[in-house]
Amino acid sequence: MDLNNVLNTALCFPKGRTIKNRLLMAPMTTCSGFYDGSVPQDLVEYYGKRAQGLGAVIVECCFIEPLGPAFPGALGIDSDKKIPGLARIANAIKQQGALAILQIYHGGRMVEPELIGGKTPVAPSAVAAAREGATTPRELSSQEIEVLITKFGDAVNRAIKAGFDGVEIHGANTYLIQQFFSPHSNRRQDHWGGDREKRSRFPLAVLNIAHQMAERAEANDFIIGYRFSPEEMEKPGITFEDSLYLLEKLAQRGLDYVHFSVGHWSRSSIIDLADHTPLITRYRQALSPSSSLAKVPVIGVGGIVNRSDVDQALAAGYDLLAVGKACIVYPDWWQRLHSGESLTLEMESTQREALSIPEPLWYFSLVDAMIRDVQNVGKKFKAGVYHEKVEAEALKLIIDVQLDTDRITDIRLQPDSSLDVDFTQTFEQLRSRMLVANSPYVDAIAGATTQSEALKKAVSRALSTSTKHWAEDCGVDPASLEHYDVIVIGSGGAGLAAAINAHDLGAKVVVVERMPTIGGNTLKASVGMNAAQTRYQREKGIQDSKACFYEETLKGGKFKNNPDLLQQFVERAPDAIDWLAKQEIVLSDITITGGMSIDRTHRPADRSAVGGFLISGLVKNLTQRHIEVLLDTKADKIEYQQGKVSGVKVIDEYGESRILHTKAVIVATGGFSANTKMVEHYRPELTGFVTTNHKGATGSGITLLQNLGAATVDMAEIQIHPTVEQKSAYLISESIRGGGAILVSQAGVRFCNEMETRDKVSAQIIGLAEKSAWIIFDEQVRSQNKAAEEYLAKGFVVQGESVDDLATQIGMDPSVLTQTLETFNQGVRQQQDPLFGRTTALRHPLDKGPFYAIKIAPGVHHTMGGIAISTQAQVLDTHNHPLTGIWAAGEVVGGIHGANRIGGNAVADIIIFGLLAGEQAANWVKTV
Repeated sequence: MDLNNVLNTALCFPKGRTIKNRLLMAPMTTCSGFYDGSVPQDLVEYYGKRAQGLGAVIVECCFIEPLGPAFPGALGIDSDKKIPGLARIANAIKQQGALAILQIYHGGRMVEPELIGGKTPVAPSAVAAAREGATTPRELSSQEIEVLITKFGDAVNRAIKAGFDGVEIHGANTYLIQQFFSPHSNRRQDHWGGDREKRSRFPLAVLNIAHQMAERAEANDFIIGYRFSPEEMEKPGITFEDSLYLLEKLAQRGLDYVHFSVGHWSRSSIIDLADHTPLITRYRQALSPSSSLAKVPVIGVGGIVNRSDVDQALAAGYDLLAVGKACIVYPDWWQRLHSGESLTLEMESTQREALSIPEPLWYFSLVDAMIRDVQNVGKKFKAGVYHEKVEAEALKLIIDVQLDTDRITDIRLQPDSSLDVDFTQTFEQLRSRMLVANSPYVDAIAGATTQSEALKKAVSRALSTSTKHWAEDCGVDPASLEHYDVIVIGSGGAGLAAAINAHDLGAKVVVVERMPTIGGNTLKASVGMNAAQTRYQREKGIQDSKACFYEETLKGGKFKNNPDLLQQFVERAPDAIDWLAKQEIVLSDITITGGMSIDRTHRPADRSAVGGFLISGLVKNLTQRHIEVLLDTKADKIEYQQGKVSGVKVIDEYGESRILHTKAVIVATGGFSANTKMVEHYRPELTGFVTTNHKGATGSGITLLQNLGAATVDMAEIQIHPTVEQKSAYLISESIRGGGAILVSQAGVRFCNEMETRDKVSAQIIGLAEKSAWIIFDEQVRSQNKAAEEYLAKGFVVQGESVDDLATQIGMDPSVLTQTLETFNQGVRQQQDPLFGRTTALRHPLDKGPFYAIKIAPGVHHTMGGIAISTQAQVLDTHNHPLTGIWAAGEVVGGIHGANRIGGNAVADIIIFGLLAGEQAANWVKTV
């Protein structure tokens, strides 16, 4: 079909409404709604500007009730108060001559509790989504299901009142409507679940009430479409044949269109990997000319950017095409397409306002990946396809990495019949992340970390090979590419902060990491980052002072802290919080840890563990700056002669060594908690203790620097953390106690002030006959700590509907535990702990079921000792003189924490001194 004809050919929907051409704007999450789901003005402008020339705009999904939003900033259609704002969007679209269609949905089990006030999400059955850490939803009652159907009807009625020309029922993306049809999420055996016919009743009921609302409003040509995901990866899950069955039933009731929900219009099966037939081809082949579905127009989506994309997709069998990212980048996309322009999905970093893109959308990952800073020059590649092996545990396969001169254009699995569905899903998710980031340095897939890291390494090798080929073709010596201003050894929080800051001050930087993954021990950090006199404290009315922070840290460290380093630490802490915020790593929620008297522990707004949040944000910034990272690469020796650094000898995963040339080195390799021999050498009494640290925390950086004559300090000061799950050596965050939890012995009684410093609480636990204890908390504590969901998912938590139930399950006398809680709760009400003098984290009585318990005991957690540094993070020799050109930051350093580290101070330490080291190294390089 000729494009010019397509652009101007109208299509009449089954109910009679006509669309002027075959191109629509796809419904895309903007995360730009107000806190209550209402519409801001910039969103009205965003849609109005993009409606130019298109046949229709499908506005992003709107939740139909308060338990329905699946992401922050979602729009709502859950009350009549939302009608005026949505009407402004509809009007802005229609003024451009396009139809306005509104997508409606409910997130079901995909809703995070934090988005709905800590409540448990709802679903057809109490079955969690097949992803690590997913919350187990509450099963809807039959009465609640009927109410939900009515609410979908109310949403349609509001859409009509707001002036929309139609609604799209969102039956895709694993949201509630799809959950009812899925055999994975719907395990009911009643009217709403069982066989395929019964599972289709909820989608049919939603469609039926949509028709009833349109008929009641006498909107006879009101468009009603349905979006569907063709298949599910889960087992059991929806098959393509199941989808065709459901769509035919829906078509018999009456549909104006069906809308594929796929990443690319040409996608084939994600279940049968041997079948490469596009799903649209299978769809057309499966339809009988006499079927109701054959008369319903089909919308394709994904990968529609240029004229060739339009031609190919229409030729494949779609009647209409929904355009996604191209409409974000080009508000006048239709006009550009009509004029024959060749388009790329890139935006300059200064163009947000000119493109009328709401700020939350601008920073959304899929959009952020299309932003290009014209001043950034990335690595050069030789265009082509590179084949790499992926090996992880029993997994062995080949991937094809396709590169353009400056970016990754595709990553493909070579066909392999032995691959299971679970791995294929992991691959697709990770592939998407790497293509979006244009980098292998992205977050691993939860529950598939080993496989994820193997894939990322393979892509990294392809990039490295391609760069060498590019250099050879250009007559450039590949070794000349390995000259840097600053080399950072270690990729935890300190190393990444140092690398980013040094880069921003003009240095060419590379990060060397001996482990196969980025993140180091920071990934295991849970509670938060301490700082005093921050803007977030002021916003919350928290009165704090740097002097108080200093004194409490000094006291917690038993007055062994280096006072000059501690002063630097306290003074720079609030600026470090602000620096993170500027990098879009916002720690705006505040709690407390043991040894502190004031809430000053900053953590993510959703109260999740700080470590993963921090590393994810830092890696994103690293990628945006094109900072090179060498994984599986050991820093074997710092080349240091006559008081100058000349390079770092590194050894890669294949045992090959080379010199990276540099003028400055920052060592940020972490502590030595995972080096059993080293721990036992300094503290023999810790023999046999588990450690919470990752296996790379071996003190390698300390040895590296000692070989140059660096001094060490406080090496025997090794901290044990009181609350470690012993089978997994997993740390149970201090935020649980900071949120109000208590510790009890196996006898069911409290035995200490839970908010004392870690060394004191650990000593009390070790003093018990059983040398272990239980953390006890209620639903209130759980709802305020996202980390609790992780512990539930990992199977650490025992849950009881009542105190008696919990006590029975963990082998305690119910009457004793009940009395313990009653005494504690009375102290909370009076804000005075009569037994142990606890004065902090008395937040609320522990009286809201369900009740929870986790068995814990102490484990080696942090080494306060390490390399001696100056207040400018310079490494000092045994004569207290700086080693020129060498800095250190993070747990590799000693002296800051004294004899005991306060919870929340480690994250502060790594960011504060990481930034300082990066600043000092970058500035020093300019002088030599």
